[in-house]
Amino acid sequence: MSSRRSRQQSSSSRISDDQIIELVSKLRQLVPEIRHRRSDKVSASKVLQETCNYIRSLHREVDDLSERLSQLLVTIDADSPEANIIRSLINQ
Repeated sequence: MSSRRSRQQSSSSRISDDQIIELVSKLRQLVPEIRHRRSDKVSASKVLQETCNYIRSLHREVDDLSERLSQLLVTIDADSPEANIIRSLINQ
């Protein structure tokens, strides 16, 4: 009986094809590399690949900005309001 119940739960938690299509469509609108293309014919796998690349680039950008803020923090008075702002940005 528990096997039957688990099958019912797993099938009810599955994402439908229509939901996948809708999610891929939303990703198309969010990822600049895809959004700026003239052609709407981009495969779902390409959308996912570009989304992963975009997220990686955002991570690199955040790391770079954090490093730059850390370097800036070293050059200013540690008790200044600016230093407090930089520390709060780094700790987010």
